[in-house]
Amino acid sequence: MPAHPLPSLPVGPASGPALHLRADGLSFAYPDRRVLTDVSLVVPAGRPTGLLGENGSGKSTLLRILAGQLRPEAGTSAVPGPVGVLHQELPFASSVALAEVLAHALDRSRRLERELIAAGEALGAEGDEPPPHAVQRYDQLLAEATLADVWNAERRAAEVVEGLGLDGIDQGTEIGRISGGQRERLALAHLLISRPTSWLLDEPTNHLDDAGAAFLAAAVSAHPGPVLIASHDRAFLDDATRAQLDLDPAESPAAAEPGGLTAYTGGFSEYLLARFEARDRWEHRYRTEQEELAVLRQAVKDSASVGHADAAPRSEARISKKFYADRNAAVASRRLRESRARHAQLEGNQVRRPPAELHLTHLPPASTRGGAGAVQLAVSGAALAERLAPTSFSLSAGQHLLVTGPNGSGKSTLLDLVTGALEPTAGSVDRPRGLRIGHLGQDDAPLPGRTVGRHLREAAGWDGADEQAVPELFGLVHPRDLSRPLELLSRGQLRRVMLAAVLLDVPELLVLDEPTNHLALVTATRLEAALATWHGTVLIASHDRWLR
Repeated sequence: MPAHPLPSLPVGPASGPALHLRADGLSFAYPDRRVLTDVSLVVPAGRPTGLLGENGSGKSTLLRILAGQLRPEAGTSAVPGPVGVLHQELPFASSVALAEVLAHALDRSRRLERELIAAGEALGAEGDEPPPHAVQRYDQLLAEATLADVWNAERRAAEVVEGLGLDGIDQGTEIGRISGGQRERLALAHLLISRPTSWLLDEPTNHLDDAGAAFLAAAVSAHPGPVLIASHDRAFLDDATRAQLDLDPAESPAAAEPGGLTAYTGGFSEYLLARFEARDRWEHRYRTEQEELAVLRQAVKDSASVGHADAAPRSEARISKKFYADRNAAVASRRLRESRARHAQLEGNQVRRPPAELHLTHLPPASTRGGAGAVQLAVSGAALAERLAPTSFSLSAGQHLLVTGPNGSGKSTLLDLVTGALEPTAGSVDRPRGLRIGHLGQDDAPLPGRTVGRHLREAAGWDGADEQAVPELFGLVHPRDLSRPLELLSRGQLRRVMLAAVLLDVPELLVLDEPTNHLALVTATRLEAALATWHGTVLIASHDRWLR
């Protein structure tokens, strides 16, 4: 027996032959905001599914509802049990040893194996015709044991420990003494080893290196039960999933209620393609419709100018002329009615104008100070005690440079040295005097009491401008959000506002720290495409494998 109390694992049988995870009409609101409205979904067994959306869109809330940790205002859900939830913190006392946690993860497999053996022996004791309930019990246990892969549990546990990079930790170490990232990986290892029927994973790759993420993707792909993954890791989603559920409002010609969900088949790359193709169809439909409306407006205008001939003394010639004029007027009147009817139909049902695409077209190209290709930044052996090892590189006008590395390797510190927010304790950072640097930090806090519009006007240097004045929004901010207080924005919305503010300062050197953090994955992809086409100078620090 372990020396410390350990939580019990759920032992309920997997429900239903298909093992599908289902939810119907889920709605949920916090005191200050609504996050889910009438959300319905199906996650089939054996089809790992990504749960997408900006931070604040309701991904974690939905997972907690499905896990039974939150009660929805409306709607129902059915999740085949046992359910494995990736906890933010391990549900063990800090004094429990790593070996005890791993042993506890094997409890369910060992219990199922014992119960299956006992059920088989009971069947044998019943003779040639065992009662139906005994056969049913054995079949149920066999199905659960097969799904849990109990016969390979010990081998699988060793593979998980190695695959998640935990094999270098002494298993006698108390979990309170290992790092936060190691505890996250241990929580994931516990779930993979215990192998519940349904997996609900919230940002599972946050503390994994490339090898660990690849190992997890293979485990997810091979799991025969339902798997739902909330993640911003596009490379992982592309490797691991075969369907996507998007909580961000789909770009649609029709006005949509917030809080819904859109389902897509295929991996993340297929999801992106579907989103971009839908956007192209919307733009084409809008252009075609606007062109037809312009033609109809002109037709109505032209037809309205046609009238009856002026009254004149009646004569045979005059009567004949009036006959043809009346007939032409009747035709024109009919065409006018038809044009007006078609115009009214289109006007009443026309598609919305597509929102502006994310773009950098109003930013200037690379600075020409010092001549084309001149060095804008020279970092020579720059270091900061206990935070950054000596680092050297140079960046010429128009170049784009990506800085990668694991969490804690000093990426943000390096950017702070480049911008002058920190001074190096060794080496040097040289840049032209007066170089305009735009810096997007990793986590910018909102300024209380300030609206989106005011913040952007100040960033653009419009301090005394009319409150109705709208600066360039770069497709990052919707005009309807300009009057909203910054502190009421979701983290994804705030991230886009802060990026727009940086761009409005017209930087010569753009320094971005984890620029895709908190963004919807489509927005992140569009930002990268926009940066790739801009000829300015860019320095990016990111752990995002999709960028490489």
